[in-house]
Amino acid sequence: MLTMHANRVRLFFLSSLKGRVLVLTLMALLAVAVPSAIAFSWIVNLTVVKLGTLFAEKQILFDRYRGLESLMREVSLAETVARSPAILAWAQDEGDPAKAQRGLAELEHYRLSFKDKSYFMVIGRSGNYYFNDKDNSYQNDRKRYTLSRENPRDGWYYKTEALGSGCHLNVDHDDNLQVTKVWINCVIRQGEHVLGIIGTGVDLSQFIREVVDIPQTGVQSMFVDRNGAVQAHRDPRLVDFHSLTKDLKAKKTVFLLLDDEEDRAALSLMMAQVSRGDALVQSRFMRVDGHKTLVGVGYLDRLGWFNITLMDVDAIIDRRLFAPIAVLLAAILLVAAALMTYLFKRSVLDRLARVETSVNNVRGGAFTAVAADTAQDEIGRLSRALDEMARAVGDNTDRLEAMVRERTETLERLAHADPLTGVLNRRGFEDAFAREQNRAGRTGRQSGLVLVDLDLFKSINDKHGHQAGDKAIIEIVGRLSAVLRSYDICARWGGDEFFLLIAECDLGALSSIASKLVSVVAREPVRLADGTEIAMTVSVGACLVSSSQSFQAAAAQADAALYAAKHDGRGTFAIYDAARHGRPGRPTLRLG
Repeated sequence: MLTMHANRVRLFFLSSLKGRVLVLTLMALLAVAVPSAIAFSWIVNLTVVKLGTLFAEKQILFDRYRGLESLMREVSLAETVARSPAILAWAQDEGDPAKAQRGLAELEHYRLSFKDKSYFMVIGRSGNYYFNDKDNSYQNDRKRYTLSRENPRDGWYYKTEALGSGCHLNVDHDDNLQVTKVWINCVIRQGEHVLGIIGTGVDLSQFIREVVDIPQTGVQSMFVDRNGAVQAHRDPRLVDFHSLTKDLKAKKTVFLLLDDEEDRAALSLMMAQVSRGDALVQSRFMRVDGHKTLVGVGYLDRLGWFNITLMDVDAIIDRRLFAPIAVLLAAILLVAAALMTYLFKRSVLDRLARVETSVNNVRGGAFTAVAADTAQDEIGRLSRALDEMARAVGDNTDRLEAMVRERTETLERLAHADPLTGVLNRRGFEDAFAREQNRAGRTGRQSGLVLVDLDLFKSINDKHGHQAGDKAIIEIVGRLSAVLRSYDICARWGGDEFFLLIAECDLGALSSIASKLVSVVAREPVRLADGTEIAMTVSVGACLVSSSQSFQAAAAQADAALYAAKHDGRGTFAIYDAARHGRPGRPTLRLG
């Protein structure tokens, strides 16, 4: 019974005007729905942007207050001890026992005031590094080590010293002390002369718990330095340790979290504006991991850090608040649908029936049995268009058949090409080898067969993915082809194996070409779309081919030479020599 009713409904929609009117009504409904949806989306987005921007400003100010409160006391204490007369006297005359005793006593006094209960001091003249922790572990051995300009890990001191004054923050792991902290480095100076650096540290995990890692739905806060290097983040993997001594390209910056170069430039401009004091807070929508995110920026001028907050506005603002607007738009669409239904009910059945009859005639192959409607409205134009289409289909049948034959020939040509690189595939290369051997039989000249194998190619697919592997193959084929002459042939034999056929070649020319192939691949790395560079090498085996030699025999010799090149350490070439390489036949080349 249900099946019978379903068939009747289906027949009603397929054969009656009412069914078609319903379809047209749905189309009209969609036409009305598009501008309505645009209006609704515009209202929602405008409201979300306004609310999100206000929230961003408040959140940035809140984060700014937390960051200042947590670190400013430590910075002030470090600045005070850097100006202490006892410290200045000791830094100028480190060898005086009395001055050293007073200086160390001063450091111990301030150590108990620091939150971390630790301090460090470097005397510039000697490079000696003094340190003590909260457990007073180094009471009798506070001189821990001596800095050296040749040690890259000591570069933080010399870069801070070059700044000349003030206090500077740096997230770093001290390899000698085995601690990771937010280090506060204050320059000790007498007039214009830099005497050293003094400071303390704040435990990074504790700082993150107190300042950054406060659970807020849709909100992610971080602190970055002037270069954008991440100094504090709830995910320690994003923190740029040793950022003071790193090259800018090696830093883990907030800019790497953004998807678009335009957004990176905008964030850099926002940071410059808040640092100059043009605005207290700047915010803007940017794309982070493919998601539209509101990014807010504030500046902690006393610390030289920026506090940056990423906000998922959809998680913060409940869009169900806009349900009344959606209900209103739905009501408007229903009224529009009722109006369109009324208008389409006035359609003319007979004219549509004649169009239907014409369609059936065309379906049966009678392209000239179409009754054209002479009216100037839509149905008339449809009828005349059907008549023109039917005649055009009849006239173009032969032309289409010719195009099919041409397409078939094109596909046959493509069957001889590798779809990834465009060079010949196995079938194409074997045919080309046979043609070259026929020509060589007439001229009596030798040719060269070169087998190229990409070294350690599987590791590229495993580490970077098959798309990266395909990119590498395409790049290498381009480099190999650039070495060849216009009448030489390059073919892809397997996944990472290539055959080259060098026409009219002697031993010297073959060695020169093999050397160039190795050199052109190793000369520079392959650069992927994301900027990753992959250094690649190839191993090359080659042999001279006589005019009577079969492809299988020549390929076996080239393969034996390739084996010798691989055995010599990869990234080199070998020319087949029967005395050195023995009888060919190593079963590694796939000729089938």
